[in-house]
Amino acid sequence: MKFGAATAAYQIEGATRVDGRGESIWDRFAHTPGHVARGETGDVACDHYNRWESDLDLMAALGIETYRFSIAWPRVMPNGDGTVNAAGLDFYRRLAQGLRERGIEPVATLYHWDLPQALQEQGGWGERETAERFAEYVAAVADELGDVIEKWITINEPWVVAFQGHAYGTKAPGVRDWPTALRASHHVLLAHGLAAQMLGPHVGITLNLAPVEPETDSAADRQAAERWDGHLNRWFLEPVLRGEYPREMVELYERRCGRLEWIEDGDLSLIAAPTEFLGVNYYAPTRVRADARRGPLEVAQAPPGPHTTAMGWEVDPDGLYRLLSRVRADYGDLAIAITENGASYDDPPTADNGRVDDPQRTAYLKSHLAALRRAVGDGVRVESYFVWSLLDNFEWEWGYDKRFGIVHVDFETQRRTPKDSALWYRDYISRARNGGLED
Repeated sequence: MKFGAATAAYQIEGATRVDGRGESIWDRFAHTPGHVARGETGDVACDHYNRWESDLDLMAALGIETYRFSIAWPRVMPNGDGTVNAAGLDFYRRLAQGLRERGIEPVATLYHWDLPQALQEQGGWGERETAERFAEYVAAVADELGDVIEKWITINEPWVVAFQGHAYGTKAPGVRDWPTALRASHHVLLAHGLAAQMLGPHVGITLNLAPVEPETDSAADRQAAERWDGHLNRWFLEPVLRGEYPREMVELYERRCGRLEWIEDGDLSLIAAPTEFLGVNYYAPTRVRADARRGPLEVAQAPPGPHTTAMGWEVDPDGLYRLLSRVRADYGDLAIAITENGASYDDPPTADNGRVDDPQRTAYLKSHLAALRRAVGDGVRVESYFVWSLLDNFEWEWGYDKRFGIVHVDFETQRRTPKDSALWYRDYISRARNGGLED
């Protein structure tokens, strides 16, 4: 198993108006008052666009074996289609080559939520044509960078793209319309299928998955948990791995949101295009209860367990074990990459000795990696693990207040300081490489 770290372009790169980069939906969303805490944006973020070489040196010093980053669609195609921006492609070529020179495997995510705003103005993911434009963008990237990047992830968290972006409105583009969200969910998956066909063998998709637990043992809460599992997990697992949507979810959505007439013949076979691995992002289980006021699913979030992160997310390493065991039991012997796992905590300032003491994050990583080893021992085929995140960064609608990084970033000076969790992870990777991990 390889051990690495992950980031996303809009969260770290900055340089949003240089070298021909176009506007993304997150640029527009963040600059719209009321969407992001304290009105913060990703305009500068971690300034990684200008500091990438030293960031790669830092990764090498931490023993990172594989690095998952995302390619910004508007940096490569500023308007989402047509002209390719050579400067954008050159940045990612230098990044990938720099990783290889340091012995770090580059893993590129092709869509981590930064749709070109020009495409949003034509309907965005609510329109089928956006999937076709994505395929054109992927073809351009693969043609130019396929010699330095071998492993690809098509889409990061299509549930977030579709439902948080188009039903709940909490992420860009901030739409609140369930029929649009359902169309978006299908078109994002279609984009994955079209891209997977052309990228060759080393491709996967990343899904955010979670065990879903009812708040009580009542029939109503158990049924609510089944609906939420269908909404969060199976609505994406089933088409990607089996070429079909869950029948009961199709029936529910059609009763409450209208006919799903935008599913065309042949779409599901495209969506189920063969892939090398399934990317899994895991943070916490989801607890739910029945609530008839919360349509169309009639499900409300229940309080988490007693131990939570700064995000209010429950800390449950066994949830990772349960999730991986369930995926193997339901879908067979898949190769899996844990493409995100980590925690936000309120870290103290850097001490006079240069340390950032973050024992809660270290404990989180230690317990979740132990659960991962248990799953692997039971036969789950996990091939890589990426901690989220390498750097403290722009954490979407929460701005810069929530810190997931194993490396502290002073956003005024851009100084990087590895936290104690980073040093623990460095030593863990070294022990794993030398066969010295405890059972």
